[in-house]
Amino acid sequence: MEQKIHQGRNVKRFREMLGIKQEALAFDLGEDWNQKKISILEQKKVVEEALLQKISEVLKIPVEAFRNFDEEEAVNVIANTFGDHGIGYQKNDNPIFHPIEQILKLHEEKIALYERMLKEKDDMMTRLETLIRSK
Repeated sequence: MEQKIHQGRNVKRFREMLGIKQEALAFDLGEDWNQKKISILEQKKVVEEALLQKISEVLKIPVEAFRNFDEEEAVNVIANTFGDHGIGYQKNDNPIFHPIEQILKLHEEKIALYERMLKEKDDMMTRLETLIRSK
């Protein structure tokens, strides 16, 4: 069976989700990288294992995500799970929940999200400062 997974496209997809430009990824990969090489890399169906590992470290995304993510399959799963007759839909006429606990949990999740976003911003600023200093 033909492999539908396009590793280069997956690199691009995750890079864009993280809001990282090709130039920034090239900088993080080392001095022999540039925006054009990243563009070419993202067109490759299969990416060399050592390079995939390096990209995984730089983007802080498990290497398996680049190897295994299949957009078409993901769309099918979502469509079949959440469609009108999807298997994921369950009706609950008697929901039991504790509003205070839910509010506290939501508050904790928001704090964790804000902390992650601040760390990502700080990391991006450090990378940009390093990039500016190197010019």
